[in-house]
Amino acid sequence: MTRIDDCFARLAASKRKALVAYLCVGDPTEDESADLALACVRAGADILELGVPFSDPTADGPVIARASQRALAKGGGLGATLRVARKIRAQTDAPIVLFGYYNPLFVRGEGAVVDAAAEAGADALLVVDLPIEESLPLRGAAYAKGISLVPLLAPTSSPARIASLQAAAARFPGGFVYYVSVAGVTGNAEAPLSVASTAAGKLKATLKLPTIVGFGVDTGDKAKLAAKDCDGIAVGTAIVKRIEDGASAEVRLASVTALVAELRAALDAG
Repeated sequence: MTRIDDCFARLAASKRKALVAYLCVGDPTEDESADLALACVRAGADILELGVPFSDPTADGPVIARASQRALAKGGGLGATLRVARKIRAQTDAPIVLFGYYNPLFVRGEGAVVDAAAEAGADALLVVDLPIEESLPLRGAAYAKGISLVPLLAPTSSPARIASLQAAAARFPGGFVYYVSVAGVTGNAEAPLSVASTAAGKLKATLKLPTIVGFGVDTGDKAKLAAKDCDGIAVGTAIVKRIEDGASAEVRLASVTALVAELRAALDAG
């Protein structure tokens, strides 16, 4: 059983929801990204999404796009994210998802990325712009190393797209499904989270995989709404905004910790 499978099994057994925390690695620095990620775990995050900064993040709204630009300006990228993953893995068993876009994987080579991710202690890859139908080679290489490939599904996902994922998941089982709450970018304050949660819950029954809802979750109340019919939530923009607004490392650490603790308390209150 992988760390991700074990995480969701433990949460289900205790009737708790998963809290997935996203950070853009390298914003503001590699070392601080590691410190903030570990703080998220201490505050109640179950799974970490380490964002690989990319110049054209098509799924990300302005907050995360700005973070990517700041990280890239300091030399950030896939290599830096792997270094941070390795540092985090030495201090926690929390599952780590490398969240990014296909171009850096293509440049380095799928096999090389999988090998490096496994060596760094990562548990999954989430490649935003890699269609399910084109993902089987990477999915197979990752599965051989005990790494999952986390798919994105959205309100616009067709029955054919869902069937493609169902077939891929049957061939390479494990991991979870990330359901995008709205046809848009991250940070959408008007996302229909209750509707998304219901849709994600139905997908869980179809795909036989845990499902979480992301995009637009930034408060405890929204977290409860998004998690009501599925297995948990992902929060990114709200965390990255706290980092952007923090005037010092101490302020950023306290602010991110407070937000994650608020989300954890809300999910546990049900």
